[in-house]
Amino acid sequence: QVQLVESGGGSVQPGGSLRLSCEISLYIYSSYCMGWFRQAPGKERAAVAAHYTGTATTYVADSVKGRFAISEDKDKNVLYLQMNSLKPEDSAMYYCAARVRGCNGHWRSAIDFDYWGQGTQVTVS
Repeated sequence: QVQLVESGGGSVQPGGSLRLSCEISLYIYSSYCMGWFRQAPGKERAAVAAHYTGTATTYVADSVKGRFAISEDKDKNVLYLQMNSLKPEDSAMYYCAARVRGCNGHWRSAIDFDYWGQGTQVTVS
């Protein structure tokens, strides 16, 4: 059983930064796709960024490109989302997710991910 636990959310002023962390309880596959999604009230869950552990390939949504970066610390089993130049429209619940196959062609689709964390709230105001 894979468990994902997010942390690092909070309240920040526009232009500020936050770093989200996702602790992965168990690596049971040699490589897989890790993603960050966000969901604001009344809106659909949207992909923010993804990272394929096999090749360290990253994917970033156009809406956050240049401001957000996804990375992994394999030694600590932690996935990060560094968020800079935050805007009020970035406010949402942020979720970490894992897909036991590759990212390519699937990283934007929440339904294609197999495991989810409980979420961490980010508020920019």
